[in-house]
Amino acid sequence: MTAQIPSPQAVGAAETGVRRAAVIGAGSMGSGIAAQFANAGIPVDLLDIPGTPRNAGVEAGIARQLKVGGFMHPDAAALVRPGNTEDDLARLAEADWIVEAVIEETEVKRELFLRIESYRRPGTVISSNTSTIPRAKLVDGMPEGFARDFVVTHFFNPPRVMHLVELVTGPETTPATVARVRAGAEAVLGKTVVDCFDTPGFIANRIGCYWNACGILEAKRLGLTIEEADAVNAALGIPKIGVFGCLDLVGLDLVASVWTSLMAALPATDDLQRFDLTQDPLIHKLVAEGRHGRKTKAGFYRKAPDGSMEITDLVSGDYRPAAVVNVPGKGRDLGALLADPGRIGAYAIGLVADVVAYAATHGAAIAADVGAVDTAMQLGYGWKQGPFGIADRVGPARIAQHLRDTGRAIPALLEQAQTQGGFFDASGVPLTTSGRTRAVQPAAPHALLTRARLSGAPILGNDFATLWDLGDGIACFEMRSKLNCLDPGVFDLLEEVLARGGASFRGLVLGNDHPRAFSVGADLSFFTGMIRGKEFASLDHYVARGQGLFLALKRAPFPVVAAVHGLALGGGCEFSLHSDAVLAHAELTMALPEVKVGLVPAWGGCTQLLLRSQQS
Repeated sequence: MTAQIPSPQAVGAAETGVRRAAVIGAGSMGSGIAAQFANAGIPVDLLDIPGTPRNAGVEAGIARQLKVGGFMHPDAAALVRPGNTEDDLARLAEADWIVEAVIEETEVKRELFLRIESYRRPGTVISSNTSTIPRAKLVDGMPEGFARDFVVTHFFNPPRVMHLVELVTGPETTPATVARVRAGAEAVLGKTVVDCFDTPGFIANRIGCYWNACGILEAKRLGLTIEEADAVNAALGIPKIGVFGCLDLVGLDLVASVWTSLMAALPATDDLQRFDLTQDPLIHKLVAEGRHGRKTKAGFYRKAPDGSMEITDLVSGDYRPAAVVNVPGKGRDLGALLADPGRIGAYAIGLVADVVAYAATHGAAIAADVGAVDTAMQLGYGWKQGPFGIADRVGPARIAQHLRDTGRAIPALLEQAQTQGGFFDASGVPLTTSGRTRAVQPAAPHALLTRARLSGAPILGNDFATLWDLGDGIACFEMRSKLNCLDPGVFDLLEEVLARGGASFRGLVLGNDHPRAFSVGADLSFFTGMIRGKEFASLDHYVARGQGLFLALKRAPFPVVAAVHGLALGGGCEFSLHSDAVLAHAELTMALPEVKVGLVPAWGGCTQLLLRSQQS
C-alpha cells in the first residue's frame, strides 16, 4: 500500500498561513528543515549555490535526507523542489516562510538577505537558522520592512528528531510575524518553541557549551576517568553519553570554532572563560590524529574490532577497554552521590553548583523565566530536567552552601529560589528570571494536560492513573505507572471511569505527556511473577479483566479518542485500538510484539486490527 503524504490542510497550513516554504542552504541542517516541511505536506523550494550540474548541492542534500531518514517516507521528497541561488531566487515570491540556513558568517547572510528582499512578498516571514549570530547584528542596516518580518529560528539537528526551536525576535518584529512563526513551527513542523533573548548562544548552546567545557575540564582536574564522569552525568538525569560522549557527537574538530566564537562574544568576566576548552592539549591531540568523534568513528569513545567499547585514557590519550563504573548511589540515589567524600562526589556537587550558578547568573539575560531555560536543555540536549529542575532536586540551599564553601558569590536568582521554596512551585510554575515573581504559566502553556494539572484537583485518580478535566466537557485518562504499563491499578480507575458512563464528561481522551511512551502494555514481570507462583487463576482474571474493560471502552456511550505517541506496544496498542479514533503522532512506534516472547495478544488487539483493516 502506498503511503499517503499529508496535505497542507491536514497539518494546519490554513490556520498558520504556511502553504509553501523555501529553505536556502542544503547542508545537513537546511536539507533537514526542508524535509520536515515536506513531512508535513508543505511544498518547499530548497536552494543552494550553483554547482555542476547547477542543482548538484541540493540534490546531494535531498539524497542525504533520504539516506539518514530525514523524510518520514521517501514519497515526501517529491515535495522538495531543487534550485539554486542564481537561477531560482524568483521562486521566493511564492513562499510564505523563507528559512535561511547557510554558513555562519554574518556578511554572507546579510548579502543573501538583500537578494532575498528583492523577491519576497511584503509580509512574508523570513528566519535565520543561526546558532551563534545575534539577530540585532543580522538586521543592522537592513530595510525596515525586512526587520519587521525577520526572526531567528534556531532548529536543532536532526530537524526531524529534535523538538526544540529557539525563537529570537526584536523590538521591531510585528506581533503577526511572531504569531505566524510560532504557529507554523508548532502546528506544521511539530516543534516546541522556546522564546529566547538576543544573546550569544541563545539558551541551549549557552548553557550546553558551559556544561560541556566545565564537565570535561573538571573531570580531568579531579582525576576522573571518562566512564566515571559520564556515569555521574547520567545519574544527574543527563543522557548516558555524558559530556565526553556529547562532544564526540558534536565533533571534536568543531571545538575550536564553536567555543572560540562563543567565548569571543562573551565578556572576559563570563565564567565560561574559566573553562577554555579550546586550549585543552588532549583535544588538540585527538583532532590532530583525526579522532573527531562519531563522524570518524573514533573520539573519546570508539568501538574495537570485536564490537566492544574502548575509552580514551585522559592522561595518555591512548585507548583502553571500557570499565564498568558504579557511582555512589548507583545512579538512583542523588543524595548518596553528592555526599560522597571522594573525587566522584566532589565532581558531582561541583558540576551541579557550577552549572546552576552559571544559569542563575545569566538567566535574566537569556530568557524570561527559568522554565524556558529548563525546557531548552531538556529538548535541545536531552536532559531529564534542566539546571533549575536539578537545583530543586538537590536543594537550592545546598548549592548555595557549596558556593559559599568554595568562596564564590551566590547569584541573586539562587537566593530568591531559597526564599520562595525553589525555582518551581509545587504545581511546576517557574520563577521569572528577575526572581521577583512566579511566571504566569509554565513554558508550554498550550499543553492541555499541563493546564489541567495547574487548574486544580483531578476528577478521579489513584497512584497509577488520573482522570483530568480538559475543559469543554472533555476528560483525559492519563496513566502514571512505569512507562504507563497497564498495572491493575490502571484497570481500577478505568473501571470507575466507565462505570460513570460519562456523567462527569461528554468525551474522553486517552493520553499522557510521558516523553517516551503512550503505554508499553502489560507489565511482563507481573505476568512472570504469577506464572512462577503458579497463580494461574489470578492470571486468567487479569487477562479476562482487560478484555472486558477494553470492550466496555469500545462500547462506551461517549466518544473516545486515543492520542498516541512514542511507544504503544502490546496492551498499549490494544488499548488505543478500542477507541473510536486514534490520533497518532508522526513518530509513533505501535505494534503487538508479544509473539517474540511466546505470547498471543489477549486483550482484543488482533480482532480490532482485523476490523480496522476491513474499514480502510
